[in-house]
Amino acid sequence: MTSDLAPSVGRAHPPGGRAMKTVSLRRRVTFTTAAVLAVVLILVSLVVHGLFGVAVNRSQNAVLTDRVQLAQQLSKEGTSARDLLTRIDARSVRARLILADGRTFGSLNTVREDQSAVKTRHVLLTGHGELDHAKLTLQLDTKLLAGAQSKLAWVLIGATAAALLVIVVGLPFGIRRALAPLDTMTLLAGEIAEGRRGRRLSPSHPNTELGRTATAFDEMLDALEGAEARAHASEEQIRAFVADAAHELRTPITGIRAIAQAILQQPLDADPEVRQQMQLLLVREAQRAGRLVDDLVELARIDAGLQLRHTRTDLYDLAAAEVDRMRLLRPDIEFELAGDHVVAAVDPDRIRQVLLNLLENACQAVQGDGAVTVLIGGTDSLAELIVRDTGPGVPRAERDRIFDRLVRLDQAREHRADGAGLGLAVARGIARAHGGDLSCADPPTGQRGAVFVLRLKIA
Repeated sequence: MTSDLAPSVGRAHPPGGRAMKTVSLRRRVTFTTAAVLAVVLILVSLVVHGLFGVAVNRSQNAVLTDRVQLAQQLSKEGTSARDLLTRIDARSVRARLILADGRTFGSLNTVREDQSAVKTRHVLLTGHGELDHAKLTLQLDTKLLAGAQSKLAWVLIGATAAALLVIVVGLPFGIRRALAPLDTMTLLAGEIAEGRRGRRLSPSHPNTELGRTATAFDEMLDALEGAEARAHASEEQIRAFVADAAHELRTPITGIRAIAQAILQQPLDADPEVRQQMQLLLVREAQRAGRLVDDLVELARIDAGLQLRHTRTDLYDLAAAEVDRMRLLRPDIEFELAGDHVVAAVDPDRIRQVLLNLLENACQAVQGDGAVTVLIGGTDSLAELIVRDTGPGVPRAERDRIFDRLVRLDQAREHRADGAGLGLAVARGIARAHGGDLSCADPPTGQRGAVFVLRLKIA
């Protein structure tokens, strides 16, 4: 696996633009690095060569200056011309001394003086004896140092060329090793695309650049696989929910079909009372199917996001109206309302729907032989609406499961055949849409029954 990012054959260009250029990253890095290093090496070579030339020039001037100072000192001491030339005229420095009377001494001649590869210095000596007003010409032979500088230039050229060759040959191997983590990421991405899951990069040094990239890659895979798992689970839940809903709808629809057929098959002289009972059963089954459809629609709205109309509402007054209504509908049950007047910003119609569901469930649980209590209270930031009954209660292990969709406990199923197990799911969805929650709590110590607590934010 390489890091070459060549475009796929036949792949369409992205709409509204040209295809991205995907030149080999390894080649691009190699060429760029080699070019930068070549420029750096050439500049270093030029700088070294130039500094060497400056150093040679300074050294030559220093030698000539030293010889001039020595000649002036010897002239002031009254040294003879031959002694002066003996001490000044050497292999690299040639001298010619012309005395005031015209005599000439030294190894330097005019032909040699005119050569370009030399450095010349003219001095007029003053002093005692024959060197007074003598003309001294010093000449430094630069061929030796010029040759050394030329050799240095060739050495620098050769070293630069050799270094570039080593860089060009060795750099791809280093780049391949440096880009190996990218190849690993590419391989892992290919495996994920093929459907294989579970592998991670797990960088050994997560604080480096590649380590941070690999860590982010692993976190992305965790999120991707988590979202995929949640999507599969949600899909399975939807399938189960649709299957259960279809099963629940089948019962009233089957009843409606059977009763309708029976009504149609009755003779014209059939007993009116029997016909009326069958029609009553038909209406009851239709209402049961309608309630189930309404609950399904409510759940769909909750999943999509309820549109709430928040209004400052006195929860005590709202509960009092529903309790009075239930007293008229169920005179066999004792209802009690207690608590404080708590005002919260809620959708009153939706909260009334939740309270009605809780009251109807409580009435089904007590079955005409018990009491239902509604308590209103709370704190500065949280309101509580509690519905408590004296029925058989809810087992501790079932207190969270009863809020799942299409879940009915055995007791509820025995006493309420028209319930589909969606009411509490809808009620909790409405509560959470308000930023609150609905839960089933423990009954007071020494008492039995179910306790449902609706919590809402005051603000």
